[in-house]
Amino acid sequence: MNVLLENPAPIANLPQLDQLLGALVATGAYGLLGIFLMLAGFKMFEWITGRLDVETQLEKQNIAVGIVVAALLIGISLIVVVSML
Repeated sequence: MNVLLENPAPIANLPQLDQLLGALVATGAYGLLGIFLMLAGFKMFEWITGRLDVETQLEKQNIAVGIVVAALLIGISLIVVVSML
């Protein structure tokens, strides 16, 4: 006997198209919000460290500034992820 014909439950559990589209829109919106918040956090970091021109130091390939900026962006992204849960 064919198992799928006897038990149609797995087919009935598939997500509906409107639910899928809603989830995709929500994912995109939260992604854009996360990018915006990371950009705002980086600009606030630049504002707080007024004497240090971060972009110029990165162009000069200052590794220490690069590590600090990377740690800052990872920290901001973790805060954003936890706040969206």
